[in-house]
Amino acid sequence: MGKLDKLLKRGTDKYKNVFIDEAHRFRNESNTTYEMLARICRGKRVILVTATPYNNYPKDILSQLKLFQNSKKSTIPNLPNLERFFSHLEKKLKHLDRKRDYPDYIRTVKENAWEIREKVLKYLMVRRTRTEVIKYFTRELEKQKLKFPEVAKPEAVFYQLNDQEDKIFTKTIKMIALDFNYSRYTPLLYYRGEITQPEELAQKNMRKFMKILLVKRLESSFFAFRQSINRFIHSYEEYIKEFDKGNVYVSKKYINKIFEFLENDNDEAIQKLIEEDKAVKYSSKDFDPKYRGLLEKDLKTLREIQKIWNTVDRDPKLLQFLDILSSHPILKKNKLIVFTESKETADYLNENLQKYKVIKFTGGSSEYTRRKVIENFDPKAHSPRDDYRILISTEVLSEGVNLHKSNVVINYDIPWNPTRMMQRVGRINRVDTNFDKIYTFNFFPSKQSNDLIKLKEAAAAKIHAFISLLGNDARLLTENEEIESHELFNRLTSKEAIIGEDEGQESELKYLKIIKDIREDNPDLFAKIKSLPKKARTARAYKQKGNSLLTYFRLTYSSKRKLQKFFMAAQKQEPQELDFITAAKTLEVKEDTKREKISPNFYDLLEKNKEAFEFATQEEASEIKLTGGRDSATQVLKILKAISKDTRKFTEEQEDYLKIVMQKIREGALPKQTTKILLQELNNELKKTINPLTILAVLQKNVAPELLKKHLSESAAQTSGPREVILSEYLIGE
Repeated sequence: MGKLDKLLKRGTDKYKNVFIDEAHRFRNESNTTYEMLARICRGKRVILVTATPYNNYPKDILSQLKLFQNSKKSTIPNLPNLERFFSHLEKKLKHLDRKRDYPDYIRTVKENAWEIREKVLKYLMVRRTRTEVIKYFTRELEKQKLKFPEVAKPEAVFYQLNDQEDKIFTKTIKMIALDFNYSRYTPLLYYRGEITQPEELAQKNMRKFMKILLVKRLESSFFAFRQSINRFIHSYEEYIKEFDKGNVYVSKKYINKIFEFLENDNDEAIQKLIEEDKAVKYSSKDFDPKYRGLLEKDLKTLREIQKIWNTVDRDPKLLQFLDILSSHPILKKNKLIVFTESKETADYLNENLQKYKVIKFTGGSSEYTRRKVIENFDPKAHSPRDDYRILISTEVLSEGVNLHKSNVVINYDIPWNPTRMMQRVGRINRVDTNFDKIYTFNFFPSKQSNDLIKLKEAAAAKIHAFISLLGNDARLLTENEEIESHELFNRLTSKEAIIGEDEGQESELKYLKIIKDIREDNPDLFAKIKSLPKKARTARAYKQKGNSLLTYFRLTYSSKRKLQKFFMAAQKQEPQELDFITAAKTLEVKEDTKREKISPNFYDLLEKNKEAFEFATQEEASEIKLTGGRDSATQVLKILKAISKDTRKFTEEQEDYLKIVMQKIREGALPKQTTKILLQELNNELKKTINPLTILAVLQKNVAPELLKKHLSESAAQTSGPREVILSEYLIGE
């Protein structure tokens, strides 16, 4: 936030392009940081870079789109009102219970994802996989002497629990999931006074969060789990002492933040929030009499867990790690990056690996330590050194740093979200690495066995225990997918998952390469294509019902800027705008394809496409209708509409300013944080007096001038200039 604030104060007019790395961090627009970024982006080209644009909610995408689009007046083909589109998707999920309606819930989530991809992202998103780059940019890679390293299939490392450890491990998971009530963290559920529905939901979520935290600690390391149980016991003991004194402390502040950290596997940040939690004091007399007994029951469960873990005198996971460090040919000689989700596990590993020249980096590490990490693991460091062979880190280094002086990533605990694993491996999977091959090792718990197949089954069974006993809570961390234990195990040991190519997605590069190759290898044909007359047309048979016409249009509005669009018209259907991929696939034919005779209704369809193109590129868009609702933007607009009825005291400039602000609100151009604060201040003023000039002053104070500028996408969409039909293909249906 500090850097954005300084940038705004210095001024951003000299910048034309804004690149936002890790853009998924701006999925929430209801904060000041997002508002500052929105101001910086206004009127500029905006490029968002992220591996995970969509996590749990459809509106995750909308917040990012609003950095370069108006939510109620977008320039995306066939989708002017993004707010309405995403609200519709949210409503489909609203009445489905994750647990009770799970099959319907999962089906709806997948349907929503498809709609977002097909109706929004395909017009905006450029996705480049290593396979595409290698296939379509071969010459460029060779010219720059760049290459991608080969990615080896992830290797599973099984740490084997003996019979006693396996029994304790399994029993502990059941106690955490079924016996422990987490009453210390959900006091408002037992409060006899009034609580709001959001407060009740927040308390239920806290129970889920703490349950997930404990299970993940158990999987991370026995040491981290013991430490967590000890802390829980101490917390419960102190809490009960205060309860008996008549005091109950309740925190409402960090629930959403904890959820965000859990999604990102940031256990370290969660623990810090819990320890620093600021709370409101209640009287213990105001709580259900059974609450005190539930606290004691939970404390008893914790002490029982502590007791059975005191009988475990070895750490099979650490022993297995030490064994492969000294025996595995890859791990014996290379620099290694070890990731864990727990700071305590990182501390524990650091203490036990000292003979291997190890350095640790967590959220609490200093800038000096970070510099040491860069010097030892980033090949482009200004002052390269070779003091350390093993780096142990929490998720704090899983994004935004280059560590490809190493070619090995070790996931010491299971990243239930495979995207997290891809991000970790991305630290060493760099196009300019000196290594020909990179390796990944993943640790899985398993019962003692000498049979590799049984080891895999046992590991999958352990994952199944996590997910089944946690129920739908676990799916909060697996992107809402219906995860089966074997499926998750297979994904975590899949090469495709860690290089991000496990989704089939077509690329426009195929067609751009065809054009590029023609230009470079067959200039005569390229010249012939360029000399084709405008309005060229042809016809051919096409596998579809009925006849249709695909038309390619171009609008030139300056010597350097051209707008190109494709439209498809059919006899009894409204014309639809096509993206480049769909148009190219439709136009693609074999060289010996027979040319057919064009039907007389060609001109009717062409006229329909022309009208659609003109409408899509017209200078003035139709009036944006305000949708009903109680959101802050709607409420602010109602106030301003009332004020605008009497503008006798306004100057012409003030009247114009009010109109601009109202139009921006109608278009969905202002961030939620802006309209939220506006509504608060306007309501405060209206309690005192209804003074139009005072209302205007509130607007000028709270609406940053940058937010009244147009997005660059608006300037490109609303244009004037010659509109041309470049070519048309008449498609004769069966």
